[in-house]
Amino acid sequence: MKTKFSLVIFLGLFLSVLSGCGSSSNTNTQEVEFWTMQLQPQFTQYFSSLNSNFEQDRESTIRWVDIPWSAMESKILTAISANTAPDVVNLNPNFASQLATRNAWLDVDEVISPQQKDTYLPRIWQASSLEICQDDSCESTTFGIPWYLTTRVTIYNQQLLEQVGIVEPPQTYEKLAIAAKQIKAKTGKYAFFVTFVPGDSGEVLESLVQMEVTLLDEEGKAAFNTPEGIAAFRYWVDLYQQKLLPPEVLTQGHRYGVELYQGGEIAFLSSGAEFLEAIATNAPTIAKVSATAPQITGQTGKKNVAVMNLAIPRNTDKPEEALNYALYVTNTENQLAFAKAANVLPSTKEAVEKYIQELSTQETITPVEEARKVSAMQLQDAEVLIPAMDNLQVLQKVIYENLQAAMLEEKTVEQAVKDAAAEWDASL
Repeated sequence: MKTKFSLVIFLGLFLSVLSGCGSSSNTNTQEVEFWTMQLQPQFTQYFSSLNSNFEQDRESTIRWVDIPWSAMESKILTAISANTAPDVVNLNPNFASQLATRNAWLDVDEVISPQQKDTYLPRIWQASSLEICQDDSCESTTFGIPWYLTTRVTIYNQQLLEQVGIVEPPQTYEKLAIAAKQIKAKTGKYAFFVTFVPGDSGEVLESLVQMEVTLLDEEGKAAFNTPEGIAAFRYWVDLYQQKLLPPEVLTQGHRYGVELYQGGEIAFLSSGAEFLEAIATNAPTIAKVSATAPQITGQTGKKNVAVMNLAIPRNTDKPEEALNYALYVTNTENQLAFAKAANVLPSTKEAVEKYIQELSTQETITPVEEARKVSAMQLQDAEVLIPAMDNLQVLQKVIYENLQAAMLEEKTVEQAVKDAAAEWDASL
């Protein structure tokens, strides 16, 4: 009995030692938790391969968690507050900037080299930078590393333009107004649709920036009550009052414009390159006569870009590995592969060059690929037109509502601009 009992104790101690050795070994392996927005299951294989390659020869593993678009903001807010945030998270600069003002993110500029920073498109890098002011001092912080991008292009109905005699689609708002008059006079149709519904597309708000309007000053107060601001308001008011915009621009969102284009009722649609695939499915007849041109802009020549970045919570206990992984996901090779898989654009200089070169050297190119090429080629002029700020929806609301009032002749253009500026300043 003694022998048997001693053997049991020995085996227990032996297994305990083995278990302890295993724990000691596992302690050296770090798990990096990575959150993305609605990329499963379409890109499960891509990330499985990506993460497997990263884990080779490293003492770290990647735990990938995919969050639905609608749930991400609430989940990351809760996680940051509870100090249970992931080590790397995929967000857009506008929302990430709101948490940056709470000192939630690692300042990337402090932990990467100038050479690493220089690999990214400079205007895109700037999209994840913010100046935070407290008391009498202001400090700049970069709260994210650029990942993938999208820019709008102009999808146009070649057949409708031929009927009117327009040789090339307009590339400026000034020429767009001229085309709108020609199309309405000869066909009775509208040139385009843009929404003035608060909370929907920000295209009109961005158009003000493209028309040389400064929205806010350095203190965050309204800076658009200027001759440039009045001229930009008047541009949209005149188009509406001359009946060159569908009346539904005051009540319907961007989706209605898509329906009008697919129904052959408007000549131009501002959208992403990938939307040509949806048109081919929903309106094959219109798809056959559709082509792509650069995004319409104002006197500045600026073009819109939407950015997705990778942010690292300041309280991560694995900052070095988190940074290594974020740089790995966004390096040229991996960005190029993801851009092709997801029909988006990369954000490193080299990846953009290779992306354009590959499309340019193909013997045949599909309409969607041509649209992607146009989209990529305008990245040199592209930037986030509305900088990261708190209460962006409030700014859009006061501008859109006062534009509507001027369109309906409830206010003069000058009064609408003045009232919008006053309402914004009062909200601060």
